Amino acid sequence: MKSANIEYLDLAKTDLLEGYWFYEKQQMGLGEYFLSNIYTDIETLRTFAGIHRKVHGKYCLLSKRFPFAIYYKLAAGTVYIFAVVDCRRDPAWIREKLT
Repeated sequence: MKSANIEYLDLAKTDLLEGYWFYEKQQMGLGEYFLSNIYTDIETLRTFAGIHRKVHGKYCLLSKRFPFAIYYKLAAGTVYIFAVVDCRRDPAWIREKLT
């Protein structure tokens, strides 16, 4: 795929803010580090969207640095980020969130 556009759904934006505040409460500056790494992971989708395994009907990219999964769909050259989920959550909760 050639340089796809990336769009964030509201749910994903909320997930990113929650992740930021979770890590920022752990240590000042860690929230920024979290966002920087997650956005770097997401940017790889411009080139590699669609190569990841599907989970609950969406592609799933695992973050390289944090225990988070980035769920996305691909349509007409655009990557739609649906959710950015902490993999330590209950699998039933994750399944419900994605359906």
